[in-house]
Amino acid sequence: MGRRGAHSGEEQNYSTRIGEQTTWRRGKLILGRREMKALKKIVNVWYSVNGERLGTYMGHTGAVWCVDADWDTKHVLTGSADNSCRLWDCETGKQLALLKTNSAVRTCGFDFGGNIIMFSTDKQMGYQCFVSFFDLRDPSQIDSNEPYMRIPCNDSKITSAVWGPLGECIIAGHEGGELNQYSAKSGEVLVNVKEHSRQINDIQLSRDMTMFVTASKDNTAKLFDSTTLEHQKTFRTERPVNSAALSPNYDHVVLGGGQEAMDVTTTSTRIGKFEARFFHLAFEEEFGRVKGHFGPINSVAFHPDGKSYSSGGEDGYVRIHYFDPQYFEFEFEA
Repeated sequence: MGRRGAHSGEEQNYSTRIGEQTTWRRGKLILGRREMKALKKIVNVWYSVNGERLGTYMGHTGAVWCVDADWDTKHVLTGSADNSCRLWDCETGKQLALLKTNSAVRTCGFDFGGNIIMFSTDKQMGYQCFVSFFDLRDPSQIDSNEPYMRIPCNDSKITSAVWGPLGECIIAGHEGGELNQYSAKSGEVLVNVKEHSRQINDIQLSRDMTMFVTASKDNTAKLFDSTTLEHQKTFRTERPVNSAALSPNYDHVVLGGGQEAMDVTTTSTRIGKFEARFFHLAFEEEFGRVKGHFGPINSVAFHPDGKSYSSGGEDGYVRIHYFDPQYFEFEFEA
């Protein structure tokens, strides 16, 4: 990692056009979505150690916008532009449930126990944005395609969302830069803040779920308290930030982004600023960069043990970077 003594060590590249990739909780598997030249939209799963592809989850007919796995890695949840959210068996790839919607599914996720799922739909084709909640323990909800709760979002659509601490709420980022905390029981808005000026592309929680980091098109990533949504820190760049992740072991945050994808063909990799950028969590200062991608980085994630991180880019690669000893010995000079 380029500056001030921090480095990334060995790197592995796995080729596919990556829009989102998730390192599962135990760190053994990486889940990613890719677009084929045909109309098929495929979700892949790889072993994180050697890059071997374990399998695919096939069934969606539109771009897959979101993917999540439950905590014991039994089930996978995906949301797509084909107006559906699907539940899969992780090991066999069998589709277990199909939930149809009126518009594209933009975000999805399991609660901590893996029993309740939530997903949000886009505001398009005359339909407004909704957040829907299904209890997987109640087969009638799945069979009837009727959630036990649906929250309307009348203003800007939700572009990113995660479950909050203890599964009591969800934290949603909006197209207009707002952050809302919705109760998972009543659906009411518990907290509303607006610290970003443009769309929030990504939200990722800290390991203990007390904090979360947002990534925005306004060229910043910001740290918030998970309970109060109080703004804590800001990490500034010169390009849109598509994804940000918090280290489980150190006070470090990694940012991924770069120039808008539509402008990439007219820009060199040197100018496009496609590096992953590392900031100190407390001091808000950048201390290192990792090059490699030659297109915008769409997603970043730390391994649960904090010894590596992965990034997925528009260039068609998932890159896994293993930190070398210098990273762990590095001390930030305030």
